[in-house]
Amino acid sequence: MHKNIFRGLVAVATGLALATGTTSCTDELDQQPKFETTPDKVYVDLNGYRSVLAKLYGGFALTGQTGPNGAGDIGGIDEGTSDYIRQYWSAQELTTDEAVVNWNDLGIRDWHNMNWDSSNPLLRGLYSRIYFEIAACNEFIRESSDDKLAARLQATDVAAVKQYRAEARFLRAVAYMHAMDLFGNGPFVTEADQVGFTSPQYYTRPQFFAFVEQELTALATDPDFAEPRTNEYARVDKAAAWAMLSRLYLNAEVYTGTARYADAATQAKKVIDTGGYSLVTTPAGNVSSAYGRLFLADNNTAPARAEIIWPIAFDVNNTQSYGGTTFLVNGATGSSAAWQARVGQSTGWTGLRTTQNLFNLFPDTARDTRGRFWTKKADNSNRSLEITDLYDFEQGYGVVKFRNINSAGVGQGGAQNFSSVDFPMIRLAEVMLTYAEAATRGAGDRAVALNYVNQIRARAFNNQPGSAITAAQLTPEFILDERGRELYWEAHRRTDLVRYKRFVEGSYLWPWKAGAAAGRAADPWRNIFPIPASDISANQNLKQNDRY
Repeated sequence: MHKNIFRGLVAVATGLALATGTTSCTDELDQQPKFETTPDKVYVDLNGYRSVLAKLYGGFALTGQTGPNGAGDIGGIDEGTSDYIRQYWSAQELTTDEAVVNWNDLGIRDWHNMNWDSSNPLLRGLYSRIYFEIAACNEFIRESSDDKLAARLQATDVAAVKQYRAEARFLRAVAYMHAMDLFGNGPFVTEADQVGFTSPQYYTRPQFFAFVEQELTALATDPDFAEPRTNEYARVDKAAAWAMLSRLYLNAEVYTGTARYADAATQAKKVIDTGGYSLVTTPAGNVSSAYGRLFLADNNTAPARAEIIWPIAFDVNNTQSYGGTTFLVNGATGSSAAWQARVGQSTGWTGLRTTQNLFNLFPDTARDTRGRFWTKKADNSNRSLEITDLYDFEQGYGVVKFRNINSAGVGQGGAQNFSSVDFPMIRLAEVMLTYAEAATRGAGDRAVALNYVNQIRARAFNNQPGSAITAAQLTPEFILDERGRELYWEAHRRTDLVRYKRFVEGSYLWPWKAGAAAGRAADPWRNIFPIPASDISANQNLKQNDRY
């Protein structure tokens, strides 16, 4: 199995830090340890440290201590919906033109309607999931200080745990980057803060940016951090740090008011030139295009793993969750047996579809292998592309991107109906498009950027004539559309639309934007989400975001 980091994942409390103030969440969303385990009983040897490292990675994929449901890490939200990827994806996609959902879970319709408030339970769950991850990383970093390692471990094991510590710093930086992007401002705490004695201080977006930049920059040259492509599968390395820096700098103007496109191009070029990653260009016979191999159940194997820089690993046996790619496979599938067979499952949750705006980005779905949509109803009649009733699952096209089958066409997991598709948090094509966008904005080499874009398009069109664009066509607007075609449903869209000033603005509309059938402008302050009211009440240092 390719999910080795999760094998034997133990439920560890990592001290009292997860319950006593590393975040200021109220009891309703408290991060509670599940066992009376203390640091002196967990961090006793290399295996103890490794088990907690697995928990840090598992924080992006798992929800609790016993399989897909049981002894959840956070409260105040249904555990099955509390998965990090599920809630992060929802905030990034269900608020945009790329995805809609017809369910009626408490708070879920606020995504489309853009009328969320500080009491929305899904926003509270997302916020608490992010800060749970930060708290767990802080505790690991605190317990792996040089003096504690020297006292606890044999000299031969210290180097390994120092690498684990560097990975924990990366995961914490990513969680803080998500907090900055989604909520703008909020509580800030590191391993240097005493646990449980003071409320976390309040950080603004520029302060978060400075911290994330500092951490990722340090890791990019840290001798304790793994060199590109030398780490165990699903664990991060320096190429991941460069890639996250390129993403950070691409959005710097949103976060700080100062554009950093040249820095985005520099970091992206490091990944492309020296990271050792490459685009997938080999189809899986009649099962999948080369592009589609990135989203199959064996995307942990060659050739897909050569493009995915950091995956969140999921597995039908070892990493079961009702979030992650199980949510993206089952949630986007209907009751049709043919549809279910196409994605390798025996059930469909009849929830997720897309709007006509995403479909219309693909003028040639016959040749562009990226645009794969389900257009039939359960009775085999044609689905309507237009959505007149947002909560009728039979309206709008289905998306067939994540498929729980392997490259031989075999569904995974039998009747368990969980997914083995790993979710690509970072992949090379995104980094290439980051460089290309930076070049269209005056940074980087436009000829190099054009070559990157045409490599991506050649893969998408199976090297058929007519895929390449010209230098004159390489514009910021084209890159936004190309990112939509290449990266749809990979949790980038909201951030992209905010960067292009098209998320809340009336200059770009999609069906049911801000709750109107034809779409309408949203309140301008909804570019960021509110800090949950429960946290504002619990921590007097915090300030609510404007207009919430």
